Amino acid sequence: MIPDWMKETGGANGDPFEAPPVAAGARKSGKKARSSFVKKTIDGVFNFFQEALVAETFSKRDGLLQSLDPRVKLLSILAVVFAVSVTKDLRLLALVYLLSLFFAHKSKIGVGFFIKRVWLFVPFFAGVIVIPVIFNVFLPGDPLYHIADLPPGAHLGPWALPDSIYITKQGASAAVTFTLRVATAVSAVVLLFLSTPQQLLFKSLRSLRVPKVYVLTMAMAYRYIFLFMEMIRDLHIAKKSRTIKSLSLRAEQRWVGGRIGYMLIKSLDMSEKVHMAMVSRGYSGDVRIMHDYHLRGRDYAAAGSALALSLTLILVSLNVLQL
Repeated sequence: MIPDWMKETGGANGDPFEAPPVAAGARKSGKKARSSFVKKTIDGVFNFFQEALVAETFSKRDGLLQSLDPRVKLLSILAVVFAVSVTKDLRLLALVYLLSLFFAHKSKIGVGFFIKRVWLFVPFFAGVIVIPVIFNVFLPGDPLYHIADLPPGAHLGPWALPDSIYITKQGASAAVTFTLRVATAVSAVVLLFLSTPQQLLFKSLRSLRVPKVYVLTMAMAYRYIFLFMEMIRDLHIAKKSRTIKSLSLRAEQRWVGGRIGYMLIKSLDMSEKVHMAMVSRGYSGDVRIMHDYHLRGRDYAAAGSALALSLTLILVSLNVLQL
């Protein structure tokens, strides 16, 4: 006997492409179908890697930073990041940040995409660290905004609290400086990654005498992590397509544990095969890329400008140079 729900052909008008109506009991219950935690995790990871693939397209555009030698960009960005990390002047930090937006625009990177890519992470990580600093409990200073009065002798565990809690001018200034410093440094690094192909970036690291084992490990991990994530998604889709009813939590955990073990064995087996394939093609411990570096006038000008900017920031931070 065929159940009634299998006889339904579509919506109320008989359209086979229209979703069938929701049962009254289901509407009244107000319960929403919950997505699988595994599915949410896999989808989130794939969205991250899709953004990474989109970022690869920026490095192939005909922009300002894309035309520079990767070694020059790497050295320049490292110098700027170091100088920014010791700079305390908000005006200079704001200037360097605006310069990063200018170079993003000249490199044909969407300014909105660039800002979102930086500021989605900066407020969270920097805020967790810097929020306590704005209160007089941690950093005494001049009152800026009063929050609450405390009774005499108030304590937070073994620490004595002041009579009132407020945000200090010094703490707010330190918080803004720290957040802007992190945003500026992250913007510079993001510019480097968006404007440089990954294989050229890894080769530039080797030109700076970074040990080849680290460079090769990063390059192989970046290359094959996409393949393994595709395999994990295929495993999950295959399981869902063969599942008739939901399994118990213990059964789901056993399945996840089994797939983790399978992926470990698969990765070890693939690493052996890839290594043998590389050796058979002449691999001698260092990856060679068919790209020759040629320094041009613009590269020297870019390196000189970046070093001059970095030196200026350092001298100002040491009070050697007054602006």
